[in-house]
Amino acid sequence: MSETMRAAVCVRAGGPEVLEIRELPVPAVRPGWSLVRVRGAGLNRSELRTRQGHSPAVRFPRVLGIECVGVVAASTDPRLPEGTTVAAVMGEMGRAFDGGYAEYALLPNALLMPVTTTLPWDTVAALPETYLTAQGALDALGIVAGQRLLIRGGTSSVGLAAASIAAGHGVETAATTRRPGKAGALTTAGVGHVLLDDDVRSIWPDGPDHVLDLVGADTVVDSLRLVRRGGTVCVAGSLSGWIVPDFEPIAQIPSGTKLTAFHSDTLRGNAAVLQRVVHEVEAGVYRPNVDRVFGLADIAAAHRYMEDNKAAGKLVVVP
Repeated sequence: MSETMRAAVCVRAGGPEVLEIRELPVPAVRPGWSLVRVRGAGLNRSELRTRQGHSPAVRFPRVLGIECVGVVAASTDPRLPEGTTVAAVMGEMGRAFDGGYAEYALLPNALLMPVTTTLPWDTVAALPETYLTAQGALDALGIVAGQRLLIRGGTSSVGLAAASIAAGHGVETAATTRRPGKAGALTTAGVGHVLLDDDVRSIWPDGPDHVLDLVGADTVVDSLRLVRRGGTVCVAGSLSGWIVPDFEPIAQIPSGTKLTAFHSDTLRGNAAVLQRVVHEVEAGVYRPNVDRVFGLADIAAAHRYMEDNKAAGKLVVVP
């Protein structure tokens, strides 16, 4: 193993240009932490916001990246011998300590989820954060075959993953997008009704049984109005921000309608769920939604592409 590695370092808050490729020492293992050779990392909008300076607890310089997949290179955990394929998500990766935008990452053993797969690395890298979030949100909704699901923010990576999962399990799905050029990605993911506006009543006069709201603050109240009486709205994204101004629960949640949420912080340790997702992708039941793969040297271009909302699906960086 080389004594140095390439990493994309966020040197300060700012635009994509603050991500610089540097040679760093390969981290030394310590008790409770193992070294992972990173083979791919999914990009996430939370990393964009951290880069912009909206994560007050993060100190620069920092290697960003809240998820990665790879192979254990040096282990301190007998359950994770060297050579084990692993994924890691959240747990302050890329925030309190260096994350996945590097050739190697030193990660807490508690974050490492072993996985067995024959999928190529760029496909595996697209799955952990996105598909675990989508699966968790659909589980929170309690959705079952034959029901009707509206996904708001459908062409986000989580939206496309949720559409793929729902379609794989016989759920009738509609999804919204503000970008007509991305409608094809929704159809490919298994969406039966692509809506370029929010006129869901034209296809379901009584409303959907469930709404997965990935837009967040701007649409939550409207989602509660759209869902059928007694249905459920799950907020699992913040494309429009976190705060709903002047929210009045008694006035704005119809009687019997349920409002819930799913947060990525609960993803840690979900190796069994991730393995299930991997099996479904391998079997062709779920369709991985990789929009574009970037090399580590192109990380600034990847962030610019993400910031310009050009992606229809997941962006992946491969060191």
